[in-house]
Amino acid sequence: MNARLPQLISPVILDDVRGAQKMLSGVARVTPMEGSRHLTRLVGSPVHLKCENLQRTGSFKLRGAYVRISGLRPEERAAGVVAASAGNHAQGVALASSLLGVRSTVFMPVGAPLPKVAATRQYGADVRLAGQVIDETLARAEEYAHETGAVFIHPFDHPDIVAGQGTLGLEILEQCPEVRTILVGVGGGGLAAGIAVAVKALRPDVRVVGVQAEGAAAYPPSLAAGRPLSLEAPSTMADGIKVGRPGDVPFRIISELVDEVRTVSEDALSSALLLCLERAKLVVEPAGASPVAALLGDPGAFEGPVVALLSGGNVDPLLMQRVLRHGMAAAGRYLSLRLRLTDRPGVLAALLGTLSEADANVLDVSHVRTDPRLGLTEVEVELQLETKGPEHCEEVAAVLRSAGYTVLD
Repeated sequence: MNARLPQLISPVILDDVRGAQKMLSGVARVTPMEGSRHLTRLVGSPVHLKCENLQRTGSFKLRGAYVRISGLRPEERAAGVVAASAGNHAQGVALASSLLGVRSTVFMPVGAPLPKVAATRQYGADVRLAGQVIDETLARAEEYAHETGAVFIHPFDHPDIVAGQGTLGLEILEQCPEVRTILVGVGGGGLAAGIAVAVKALRPDVRVVGVQAEGAAAYPPSLAAGRPLSLEAPSTMADGIKVGRPGDVPFRIISELVDEVRTVSEDALSSALLLCLERAKLVVEPAGASPVAALLGDPGAFEGPVVALLSGGNVDPLLMQRVLRHGMAAAGRYLSLRLRLTDRPGVLAALLGTLSEADANVLDVSHVRTDPRLGLTEVEVELQLETKGPEHCEEVAAVLRSAGYTVLD
C-alpha cells in the first residue's frame, strides 16, 4: 500500500480533520498519552499508550458522531437521528445528540451488555432492543430511518465520521511529534482511515499499522482483492472491531494510506488486556487492546517511538472476568491438570502437600470416580492451579511426575 498524499485520492482531506478538531473543541477530551516501560523494554524503543479509553463515553466514537450530527441541516436535525450498535457507537451518538439538542433512537441487539444499554439511555437516547446479532439490529435501524425520516448515523462509513475520528491523528502528532509507528485497531475502518488521513498529510514518513482480530479480519482479503469483501461469520471477543465488511469510504483511504493491516489471536488480545490492567492500570476493552496485542506478538516489527492507540474501555464486567481468566491462562498464570490416583485416605492430602512444595496455589479440585476408564480403586482428579508463568507450569508438572503421579493429557 502506497502512502500517497491524501489530498489526491481521499474523500476526506486534512482540512476536513482540522475542521472537525475545531468543532470538537470543548466537547471531546484531549486524552492523555502515557509511556509504557514494560512495552518499551520489550520493543527496544519508546512505546506510548494513547488513552482514548478515558474519552467521554469511554471510546473514540463520540468524535465522529458529534461531527456527523453537527453537519446535519436544520430539517434533518428536526427529524432526529437513528443508529445501531452493541455499545460504543450507541453511546457516542446518544451523547452527541443530547449535546446538540437532537432526538436520538438507538437500536441495540437483544443480548447487548446491560451496562452499555443503561449508559446509552442515560446519555439521552431512546433505546430499542432488536435482533440477535448486529446485522439484524442494523437492518431494523435502517427500516426505522426509512419509516420515520430519521437520519441514519453509520458507525464508520461516512466522510464526517472519518474526519471526526481523524482528530486522534492530530493529537498523536502533537503529543508525540517524534513518533515513527502508530498502531490502531480496525473494524469497519473509520478510525484507522481518519488517523491515516491526518498523519500521512503531515508526516508521510510515519508508519500506520492497522490491527484486526483473526476471527474478524475482513481487511486482509479485501485489500488483496482490491474491494470490500464480506466475512460470513466474524467471531471474536473484541466486539468493538467485530465487523464483517469494510466500509466503502474507509476502505478507499486505508487501501492507499495505511501501510499494513495485521491480525492478532484471541490469546494475544486476552494477554494484552491483562497487561494494560496490571502494568498500566488502565481498563481497556479487547478491541482497544488490539494494538498492544500486536506489540506483544511481534515486538521487533515496529520502529520506535511507537504509539499504540487504546481506542476504548467499555468492557462488560462479566466479559472482563472471562477475558482475564483467559489472559492469565495464556500467560501461564493458570494451569489445569488431570491426575490418576489410588482412591484411599491421605492420597489427596499428600498431593496437595506436593503442590505446596512446588509453590502452586490450588484454586479448585474435582474428583471423577465413575468413568468406565478408571479401575476399581482409581480416581481421577482435576486441578486448577495458579502459577507464576510458563516455566513454573513446567516445573510443577515435572515435580508431580518425579513424585510418581500420573499426569494425563
